[in-house]
Amino acid sequence: MTTFKKLSIIFSAFSLAYFGEIAVNLACGGEVDPYDYYVSYFHNNTPGDEYTSFAFTEMAYLYSEDNVENEADINSREWAKYLDVKEEDVYKVMYKTDSATGVKLSEYTGKSISELPDSLHQNAFLLALTKNKEALNYYSFAKDCEPLANVSWNEWNPEPRDSAAMENKAKDALKLTTTEKDDFLKLRYAYQSARMFHYAGNYTDCKMVYEKYVKPAKINSAVKGWAEALYAGAVRKLGHPEEAAYIFSKVFASNPERRVQAYKNYYYTSSPVNGALKYAKNNDEKTNIWAINGFGNSEFDLESLQKTYQYNSKSLLNGALLVREVNKLEQDLIKDNDLAKVSYSYYFSGSENSKKYRDSIQNLNFKHLNQIRDFSVKLAAEKKYPQPELGTLTAAYLSWMENKDLLASNYLKTLNPDRLPDKLRDQYRIVDLLIKSKNIQKGNSFNEKDLLPTLKWLDEKRFEENKEQVKNQNYYYNWAGNANSRFTLTTRNFYQQILAPAYMKMGDTAKAALAMVKGDLKYKTLNENSLFKNMSYQTSSFWQEQLSPKSMQKLANFKNAKTTDNMNGLLSKALSQLNNDDFYELYGTTYLRTHQYDKAVQMFSKVSSNYNYFSPENWYAIEGETKLYANPFIETINDFPKKYVSAKKSITKKSFAIEMLRLQKLTVNDKKNAALYYYKMANAVYQTGYYGNSWFLISYDWSSYDNSSVPKFGYDADYKKAQTAKAWYLKARALSTNADFKAKCTFMLAKCAQKQIIMNYNTVSFGYYDEKDVKYKDFLSANYHNPYFKELKLKYSKTPFYATASNECSYMGDFIAGK
Repeated sequence: MTTFKKLSIIFSAFSLAYFGEIAVNLACGGEVDPYDYYVSYFHNNTPGDEYTSFAFTEMAYLYSEDNVENEADINSREWAKYLDVKEEDVYKVMYKTDSATGVKLSEYTGKSISELPDSLHQNAFLLALTKNKEALNYYSFAKDCEPLANVSWNEWNPEPRDSAAMENKAKDALKLTTTEKDDFLKLRYAYQSARMFHYAGNYTDCKMVYEKYVKPAKINSAVKGWAEALYAGAVRKLGHPEEAAYIFSKVFASNPERRVQAYKNYYYTSSPVNGALKYAKNNDEKTNIWAINGFGNSEFDLESLQKTYQYNSKSLLNGALLVREVNKLEQDLIKDNDLAKVSYSYYFSGSENSKKYRDSIQNLNFKHLNQIRDFSVKLAAEKKYPQPELGTLTAAYLSWMENKDLLASNYLKTLNPDRLPDKLRDQYRIVDLLIKSKNIQKGNSFNEKDLLPTLKWLDEKRFEENKEQVKNQNYYYNWAGNANSRFTLTTRNFYQQILAPAYMKMGDTAKAALAMVKGDLKYKTLNENSLFKNMSYQTSSFWQEQLSPKSMQKLANFKNAKTTDNMNGLLSKALSQLNNDDFYELYGTTYLRTHQYDKAVQMFSKVSSNYNYFSPENWYAIEGETKLYANPFIETINDFPKKYVSAKKSITKKSFAIEMLRLQKLTVNDKKNAALYYYKMANAVYQTGYYGNSWFLISYDWSSYDNSSVPKFGYDADYKKAQTAKAWYLKARALSTNADFKAKCTFMLAKCAQKQIIMNYNTVSFGYYDEKDVKYKDFLSANYHNPYFKELKLKYSKTPFYATASNECSYMGDFIAGK
């Protein structure tokens, strides 16, 4: 049962009920990148690029829609060989002409090349067609078929195909197939006939054309595979899905330019693996069927891997399937670090139930790991696979994943990296780096020089990988996601998942911050020459949440130091491009959080006068009035609705620091009124907390879930728990003799105490509560029995403030009424 009504009496519940008031909830990040939702260090193209389109990802049906070969290139190559012309001339005419030229080509009679645009007068392909009437006739016929086959598809308003016209074309092509003497052209006419019959829905004749004219053809051509794919589709439509699946598996193997399409069509048949296997005539065909079965399985799949190896141990499919299993294990076994979660889904998966579930399947994960490692060792030992070193490399990596460092190292020692193929050598260097990093992960001191050569190499690899994005100025978005950013992700993961957390364990937050930045830098040249604009959300959050005045001073030293050829130099290289305004604004903020207002003023004085300090927006406000402005020196009884001010009355970080410094001095210099100064300072720091109108003076982010998560950062003592405000309210009350003033202090102390109660009980989940939970009951009881409200009622019930607060504060009213 959910309970929300009861909690309406609690101040903190107001922000849960109305969290839409401020639209700066950034904790969830953007959409998940299907290529970057778990930590991976084992590149899925390590065995080669032949089957990377079928690499593992749970977030997409295929890793890539790209085929390893291009159909247009293959067709151009075949025509160029047939007519003894240059391939590029064929390609230009068939695939690179504009629509107007295409119309002229379709009408070309071959009488005179002058009929065509000047740019084509010297095209060898067209000149050859001019001399070869039969070839030109086929070309013209194929051009006539294209508009019928390539009907544009609109999901909302689909344009129907002209079935009658296609049927006629199919029959014409069939006649030409029977009369054509040239094998090259005869096959292509048969293909056009099968194609037109298929698209017209005449699957029986499509099947007939393939069986009678295409299958018996002696010529070696990719067109036979294209026709076989049509044949498979016809077989499926005629009620034989398992046979169709088998035929599609043959196209998958024979035609790499149609491999992705054949893979999809195989699964469209919905046939079980045994259904296709019963048609297989040899081990190679069984290999392909088992491999496709493995590529379509996102769960652990030892059987497909073993069967593929059993039927053809030399096939490259083995390597592709092996790496798929490794990537699946990475997803389940490598836990990303809190400093840099790679997926926003983390923020919704921290419940006890999910943790228990993860623990319950660990044994299964490690069992599969050992099975895959055994297979890898076998693959390496038998040396039937073309690159047996892949097995050894995989065994080393899996041992690292299992925290068996010595075993991982021993596997790696058996390999000579200089003799490995390029991709295996790259992966070797990455695994070697990971093994060396084990001491780092444990928080022990380590020799940074050992890591430097590999980290420099990784830099070059990722810069090379991203150079096209730099050319296109495509810094912020890549339509391909991170599909081809393997070294970029590996480098980022090492710095942010291994190195930064290690520095944190060693107490070096500044170097952790540098490691976080280093992980983000994909280009040699920074976008807009701004470090902060090149940081990920995780890194900018780390800087804004984790850094203290001490670590900022260390970063300032790094920023001003001369370049050195060591780890410090590698990590701090980009700091030269850190904008001074951004740096000192953050530096000053760390002093605000520690209440060192004199030093905060010094830092903010180094910020340009026209600098735009962070100011959140309310997405639901009237256009032009979305900006929210802070004034922490106002007094409020209720936390909600937050009482924001106009731009004219707003307080900046610098003006806040100046006023707080003035009040601090007055508590010493004007002791007669010290109670008032402490009260004003207490109100101000309370308003800079999660529930105040000025939270963005010390925080760069506000989430509707913040009040239900435990404090993580140093400034959370004030931001979430209002500790400094409580201490200053106590001082103000102790120094005063005015009962009404004491009543105000006591009321605010009750609010501060309540913030600490909420933070002590992490039982809230998106506004829903389990009434039977013991922690929840304790949480609710603590709020009902707030000692300061009892004191307020007992000692200050006769004061004017008490009467005002009783009317305005619903919680206090309920408390007084005994509800």
